[in-house]
Amino acid sequence: MTKTLFTTTVTVAGGREGVAVSEDGNFTVEIAMPGTPRAIEIPEATNPEQLFAAGYAACFDSALQSVGKIEKVNFNSKVTASVSLLMGELHQYSIAVKLAVKGTGIDQETFETLVHKAHEMCPYSKATRGNIDVAFEITVD
Repeated sequence: MTKTLFTTTVTVAGGREGVAVSEDGNFTVEIAMPGTPRAIEIPEATNPEQLFAAGYAACFDSALQSVGKIEKVNFNSKVTASVSLLMGELHQYSIAVKLAVKGTGIDQETFETLVHKAHEMCPYSKATRGNIDVAFEITVD
């Protein structure tokens, strides 16, 4: 049985050159494609790829820490998500993701195992599996 933990709602008016506002009013962000006049006019504007990168990195790091707790392994981690907007033939757009996952206080082999388990657990990984390319760079200090 699946239990809904919470639901959030964000409305965007204006697409890639618009404004995103959460239903509760706690989140409002201007959206602009890099290099466009709107992005120059509103330098604090973001783009959908940055929003996706932030969500994926946060979710993946949480999944990684959860796997660590399950496996009783203590470590620190940081996840950097790079999201690329791609254009194929006939203006077919897609995205690709690179997750740079860095661990401290853990050995490389154990960390790689935990990262792969986190990839199975993370809701963003599940949602994108088979739909987009997701590459990993896994390092430890």
